[in-house]
Amino acid sequence: MKILVLNCGSSSIKYQLIDMDDQNLMAEGIIEKIGENIALFTYKSEKYTAKKQKMQIDNHEVGLNLIISTLIDSDKGILTSLDDIDAVGHRLVHAGEHYADSVVVTDHVIEVMKECVSLAPLHNPANLKGVEAVTAAMPDCPQCGVFDTAFHQSMPEKAYLYALPLELYQENKIRRYGFHGTSHKYVSMKAAEYLGENIENLKIITCHLGNGASISAIDGGKSIDTSMGLTPLEGLMMGTRCGDLDPAIPIHMQQRLGYSVDEVNNILNKKSGMLGLSGISNDMREIEDQILKHKNPAAITAHDVYCYRIKKYIGSYFAALNGVDVIIFTGGVGERMPILREQVCRNLDAFGIKLNLEENARFTDDIQVLSSPDSKVTVLKIPTNEELMIALETQRLIGKV
Repeated sequence: MKILVLNCGSSSIKYQLIDMDDQNLMAEGIIEKIGENIALFTYKSEKYTAKKQKMQIDNHEVGLNLIISTLIDSDKGILTSLDDIDAVGHRLVHAGEHYADSVVVTDHVIEVMKECVSLAPLHNPANLKGVEAVTAAMPDCPQCGVFDTAFHQSMPEKAYLYALPLELYQENKIRRYGFHGTSHKYVSMKAAEYLGENIENLKIITCHLGNGASISAIDGGKSIDTSMGLTPLEGLMMGTRCGDLDPAIPIHMQQRLGYSVDEVNNILNKKSGMLGLSGISNDMREIEDQILKHKNPAAITAHDVYCYRIKKYIGSYFAALNGVDVIIFTGGVGERMPILREQVCRNLDAFGIKLNLEENARFTDDIQVLSSPDSKVTVLKIPTNEELMIALETQRLIGKV
């Protein structure tokens, strides 16, 4: 079975074609700046590579047709026809409380996504464009959706309710939803597989650290709490997002400092976090470079805040789980920043967490055990693979149809 995995953003399409017989990545790439004067197209396979080709791509349907035509091109492609694509799996963001599992895309799924646009105004419309583009190009090809929020639907009320008037939840569904569910689920499953344990017997904390960052408490394979909330703004400090803050601050910014609602929203989502505190960059590689080479005080402070907040969440989830068996670092930052991992795990001896500094400093693309042999908690670095998780879920669902 060959599955095309799509992750559609407002002006982009990330894609992978995966042969599920051996989970081989056949082709991958991205289209960027859709709808702008000059778009960029990247395509890579064993047979051919095109890096950031410049062209005009007016909409997602045109972009998808470009991807498809390249996949079946007699010179560049790796498929003989569209019939070689057995299914399309989509990364979808918000389904509210409607779905606790991946779904075959139906008219009802589309209606739910439209209903939840107000909860994910940047993501759901873009996801819908991807579904519509596939329907137009390959009307007979089954489509499946894997929602970011689905994995966290197992959270109990005490974890997802905010201490607001209850009618705001009952009537408007204002609650914690959580995101990055596909990644949290994938790495927790990989941890159990790697350790040769039944996931139902494990208590796991997963740290997905990238430009967006979230942390989850997973008990027996089910999410019982996670750091992101109604939107991806809550929780950990991120590349440009502020994460947790006093909710009176946005009110103060509007009433006392004269900012508009849109200006506050832009500051909290796009000008805060690592970028805002450091004044340098939202890229952790640049921050660490400033720390190691220049001892930049602003970079050091921002990095300290970033690590401290992760440490606080680990402590709180340790309590919520009543102990932890495994801590996982994943995502671009979690997988590639040993200094950050060392700082997060430092002085957690009371929890039985001890890092093997030599192993933590070693770079590899494989799964790594980062904890020392006498650590009561196993610390792992696991490369996430959300696309493969989406493909696996699509394969599972299509097999039921």
